[in-house]
Amino acid sequence: MNCIDLRSDTVSWPTPDMRQAMADAQVGDDVFGEDPTINQLQAEAARRLGKEAGLFVASGTMGNLVAILAHCGRGDEVILGDKSHTFVYEAGGIAALGGIMPHTLPVQPDGTLPLDMIRHAVRPDNIHMPITRLISLENTQGTVGGIPLPKPYMDAVGAVTKENGLTLHVDGARIFNAATALDCDVADLVAAVDSITFCLSKGLCAPAGSVLVGSAAFIDKARRIRKLVGGGMRQVGVLAAAGLIALEKMTLRLHEDHHHARLLAEGLAQMPQIEIDLARVQTNMVFFYLRESAGITAPALTKKLGAQGIRIMPMGERGFRAVTHYWIRAEHIPQILNAMQKELS
Repeated sequence: MNCIDLRSDTVSWPTPDMRQAMADAQVGDDVFGEDPTINQLQAEAARRLGKEAGLFVASGTMGNLVAILAHCGRGDEVILGDKSHTFVYEAGGIAALGGIMPHTLPVQPDGTLPLDMIRHAVRPDNIHMPITRLISLENTQGTVGGIPLPKPYMDAVGAVTKENGLTLHVDGARIFNAATALDCDVADLVAAVDSITFCLSKGLCAPAGSVLVGSAAFIDKARRIRKLVGGGMRQVGVLAAAGLIALEKMTLRLHEDHHHARLLAEGLAQMPQIEIDLARVQTNMVFFYLRESAGITAPALTKKLGAQGIRIMPMGERGFRAVTHYWIRAEHIPQILNAMQKELS
């Protein structure tokens, strides 16, 4: 990369291996089910997450939309977090296109939704109320710092869904980061989940795409809805080839990104102008804040760092989010810290 870009792991570029695989990919018409590379990706994704079938989609937003439309009908209700990506950053798609009512609960600092609040949010059998059909979680929970939700919590929410005859969907855009941070098998982590979507194009470095996995019957329904929202693609094996490398190789090195995030966070913690909670740096995201004594705003500091070839995301007047990924290497961390210290001195 020609700059050090910490704004998100979505800015990651495909690796040289991915570019070669894309050039060599065998392709066919995926709407006819004839693209061998996409079929291989979908099968491998389902296997890795312990589900029956998979479906390639253009984006994580499309994956969540398709999943929730497959689980719910018009007028039904989904319980989800008030800071979840689906509720905040997906253009209200479930309501606009599906007529589905979001019932939001407060996301806690550890990324969870309180179990008692979930139980109380499930509607009784009352003709005046929408029917609760689905619970949706996000793992990792990006808006609170990339916090991973552990297996006991996932299993507990799964138990609540079964007790109430509901289903459980997970926005697992960074589920492999969660499994890496928790040092557990990803299939075991999502064993209680009915459907999950994960991104190939964030920390896994593929140029585009996500995969939705679940039961074979669920994926058959989701495939029809994907077509409905314009997601039927043709020779998409050129993208699937990169996705296979993302699954086979990139999921195995995410601990490096987490280590680099930790190094960055520990360096920032040494600066008196910076406020940061090291206990919350658990994956590849670093949230930190300028103290009032810093004498500069986050947007102004962002501009100064940009002039030095370092791109970072300001959050309000004093906050920042920095995200590590494949293209942020160990040697970049001192450069970032030195530039930050220079501008804050």
